[in-house]
Amino acid sequence: MSNTLDIAVIILTYNEELHIRRCLENVRQFGDEIFVIDCFSTDKTVEIAKEMGATVIQHEWPGNQAAQFNWALENCPITKTWVLRLDADEYLLPELIQELKQKLSAIPESVSGIIFKRRQYFLDKWMKRGIYPVKLLRLFRFGFGRCEVRWMDEHIQLTRGDTVEFQYDFVDHNLNDISWWCHKHVNYAIREAAELLDQEFDFSGKAQQDTQKTLGKQAQSKRQKKHRYAKLPLFWRSFAYFLYRYFLKLGFLDGKEGFLWHFLQGWWYRTFVDAKIYELKKSSGNDPDKIKKILLEKYHIHL
Repeated sequence: MSNTLDIAVIILTYNEELHIRRCLENVRQFGDEIFVIDCFSTDKTVEIAKEMGATVIQHEWPGNQAAQFNWALENCPITKTWVLRLDADEYLLPELIQELKQKLSAIPESVSGIIFKRRQYFLDKWMKRGIYPVKLLRLFRFGFGRCEVRWMDEHIQLTRGDTVEFQYDFVDHNLNDISWWCHKHVNYAIREAAELLDQEFDFSGKAQQDTQKTLGKQAQSKRQKKHRYAKLPLFWRSFAYFLYRYFLKLGFLDGKEGFLWHFLQGWWYRTFVDAKIYELKKSSGNDPDKIKKILLEKYHIHL
């Protein structure tokens, strides 16, 4: 009897030689249809992925992860019933793999999506408090879901069907150093700023769309909280968010790594996002049309 499940796995990569072997070794414990969609890596990502038996398809970066993932859904020769979205620096815990093997074949036809809990590691330590567990819809029936197209914080959106939540976790464990992490988040900041400005001015009409999407319950709750966050005063809101995570949600119990995680990801990053928003508003005279023009011409972000 085959040990593999009726799951196709899609992994988006660019220069992920540090993570891709670990990810694929994990996936091969339950799946044999693995697609690595690579954006022309210059390291050994492709070589390792092929060595590990994955199907590698190279595709130019379309501007955001959502568009790349949806392209993969449309162009990969998927033959399985279910599709799992996984990042190269993520992997499933053994308990979740076992849960999949025990439960997946018995999932009723009315269920199109399965929600997992994400366990965040930072500096090789599990961040147990502050934001855990983040619940994400990562496994869905092929043809029943797509990734909503956003610049940041995109989620899988079901076109029909219900969701169920599994008990065990998958892990986000990036092995790069803090300098790499900070540089990555500097690049994220303008996209996050664009999303918050879109929520404030509703450039794209997403504010209404967000109430109509079939997302997981926590994703819907998070999206509504983000709408409220966008209405709060600049800079004060990032400080308040840090206090909430670090003290009220007991992030301080996770030691030095916990302080760095909640300070950098919960306060520093969001303060930098607010700085970008402040810069855009100041240079545009707070004119929404000029903000859109700057985002497009300077950052190639179309809203």
